[in-house]
Amino acid sequence: MDYARSSAQRSAASTKIVIAGGFGVGKTTLVGSVSEIMPLRTEALVTNESEGVDDLAAVPTKATTTVAMDFGRITLAEDLVLYLFGTPGQRRFWFMWDDLCLGAIGAIVLVDTNRLDEAFSPLDYFESKGLPFIVAVNQFDNAQHYPLEEIRAALAIPEHVPMIELDARERESCKQALIRITEYSLEQLTEAVAF
Repeated sequence: MDYARSSAQRSAASTKIVIAGGFGVGKTTLVGSVSEIMPLRTEALVTNESEGVDDLAAVPTKATTTVAMDFGRITLAEDLVLYLFGTPGQRRFWFMWDDLCLGAIGAIVLVDTNRLDEAFSPLDYFESKGLPFIVAVNQFDNAQHYPLEEIRAALAIPEHVPMIELDARERESCKQALIRITEYSLEQLTEAVAF
């Protein structure tokens, strides 16, 4: 029989959260704001080849785009690591979402009030998968600000789904979003176990 010393280091457990949303809503920025490591980014230059495929009208200064995923990491405790996976926003890369969401405890769906129509497909995706998600309205400098309840009504988001505002450029704001999706995922898990 083998015995381990009480001071033996335990292997770290991990969990995963997905950051999703339409093209140019701030997913890469959010992952970069909170990751303790230099995030892995699979970005490519936006070129003339994107014309007619990607709608660049609302983000004319966007020079790069995620073509596979963004990846970041946060160590929450000596034995607990949180992995962040940012999805690509363009529809032509959405076939990767199933793989990126595999094993995730929840998702943050980023929304831009200048392009609310881009939020419907990501919201439908997570509703159909049954993966807990929250909606985070990214506070862009040039965006029109609306009360969260008006945005909830416009997007037909169920009352039980949490909605927050955040600034993807600010670490503390992004941390609060990660805390909220973790809490919500645990609430959903507790309710499921109770039944």
